[in-house]
Amino acid sequence: MGIKSFHCCSLQELRWFELVLGRVGRDHGVQGSSGQTVMPIFYGVDPTDVRKQSGDFGKSFDTICHVRTEEERQRWKQALTSVASIAGDCSSKWDNDAVMIERIVTNVLQELNWCTPSKDFKDLVGLEAHVSNLNSMLCLDSNEVKIIGIWGPAGIGKTTIARALYNQLSSSGDDFQLNLFMENVKGVQRRNELHGYSLKLHLQERFLSEIFNQRTKISHLGVAQERLKNQKALVVLDDVDGLEQLNALIDTTEWFGYGTRIIVTTEDRQLLKAHGINQVYEVGYPSQGEAFKILCRYAFGDNSAPKGFYDLATEVTKLAGDLPLGLSVLGASLRGLSKEEWINAIPRLRTSLNGKIEKLLGVCYDGLDEKDKTLFLHVACLFNGEKVDRVKQLLAKSALDADFGLKVLVDRSLIHIYADGYIVMHFLLQQMGKEIIRGQCINDPGRRQFLVDAQEISDVLVDETGTKNVLGISLDMSELDDEVYISEKAFKKMTNLQFLRLYNHFPDEAVKLQLPHGLDYLPRKLRLLHWDSYPIKCMPSKFRPEFLVELTLRDSKLVKLWEGVQPLTSLTYMDLSSSKNIKDIPNLSGAMNLEKLYLRLFRPISTWNPSVSLT
Repeated sequence: MGIKSFHCCSLQELRWFELVLGRVGRDHGVQGSSGQTVMPIFYGVDPTDVRKQSGDFGKSFDTICHVRTEEERQRWKQALTSVASIAGDCSSKWDNDAVMIERIVTNVLQELNWCTPSKDFKDLVGLEAHVSNLNSMLCLDSNEVKIIGIWGPAGIGKTTIARALYNQLSSSGDDFQLNLFMENVKGVQRRNELHGYSLKLHLQERFLSEIFNQRTKISHLGVAQERLKNQKALVVLDDVDGLEQLNALIDTTEWFGYGTRIIVTTEDRQLLKAHGINQVYEVGYPSQGEAFKILCRYAFGDNSAPKGFYDLATEVTKLAGDLPLGLSVLGASLRGLSKEEWINAIPRLRTSLNGKIEKLLGVCYDGLDEKDKTLFLHVACLFNGEKVDRVKQLLAKSALDADFGLKVLVDRSLIHIYADGYIVMHFLLQQMGKEIIRGQCINDPGRRQFLVDAQEISDVLVDETGTKNVLGISLDMSELDDEVYISEKAFKKMTNLQFLRLYNHFPDEAVKLQLPHGLDYLPRKLRLLHWDSYPIKCMPSKFRPEFLVELTLRDSKLVKLWEGVQPLTSLTYMDLSSSKNIKDIPNLSGAMNLEKLYLRLFRPISTWNPSVSLT
């Protein structure tokens, strides 16, 4: 519906205006019952003049009305007042008519699309259940203003679920006066590098421009509240990652009219709590059956795999870790390939991360502060699948605040801590963490923080190329192809090494890591020393385990652990089980915090130290 100004009216213009008024009156009368939509366009006229029938517009209105009945006049006045109160496009807000027209056409097309039931999401596995659950949480029959959060890790489908819900509600006939799906809210801040007042002003300008479908400039932060009050709105704020963003856009429910529904999607649960959003819908991983169907939809265009592809599709589903993004990206990347091509592609999927997946997951990591980034990498390389209490013990009195940091990682959906206390990081996130470490120095692994690849660890130890950068080494010696012989100085340059784990996934295999000339040095900063089948008779004579929390030397060739009394105040756990040659139990008088000691003796002990008591 277009409304224009009339300064000096010709008879033809007056007749046209009369037709417009008649149409406005009819539309106003049936809008509520028929579901018709009025989209006013104010060209060269102030909406206030239309609403109040004032100014030049009012004069033209009076010219027509003087030959009409009072009933018609009142009906038209009521219609104009109502139409001018609807948010529409106003030419005074635009510098260029062509741009304005393009925007109007876009808005009309969007409105037409909203009136057509969406089929965009009809084939998405499991989506209907999510939308149904959220509809229940929204309590659409209530007149209160309601805000809910949708929380979950990157790639879980939060945006897809929110978009499907938004499409359903905005086309269902509910009487929302304003509708807005505001995408990538965090991107606004990152692109413009704004903070504080400037960020809030910029976000509110974008918010108002999008929700009213016209470019808006505001001079102060009170404008949003003034323009939104008494308006029933449906708003989705997608991908929010900062409290400033929520404070700028939905500072209080009093900004909005009765019945407003606001949905916020985020990867940060603490953010929702901080803003007082207590109703939170957690998007969980799909079941194994649903995950398989998702992969097949993208790989084969069907909910099942063709003959001969079932086992391959099952393995790729596991590699995606049931993450919908991973399933869709990996499935699409394999679509149309032959069985042989699938077989050839899978080994690479096991060891490297798809670029699209890595880019999305990397945003989660980039949003952490430096300490939490370091903790994330510790979990990815060393502690995935470990007990949370054990991890806290191993990291106690370090620069990392493990207690607080682990909570941050949970709230950001980067790890999950189960009821039994185990930390679990999604396979794709773990892969990303290892890729980040690899990127620290691609061609010189000895300069990285963590070493986790068997061949690279072998090369670093044999070539003695480790550096002070190395904090942790985790090697499954079963992955070594042949015996590896390392020198007595293999760890000499790794002065900051804190976690050394050399274990056998298959303990019955032959010992592959050999020290033909013994071992001269182990770093004093070691907190974890786990070395299955330790191949020599004694620890290095100069080793001072003052920071050691756990010592595990199962099935070792030890005869004697060390000489004299060692500084063992940090030691809580010692396992020397199946060390068949051990003769002397070490003096543990300094191990005031030792909680567990495991011994399995195969021969009489020549010296039993009185500092060790058995209970």
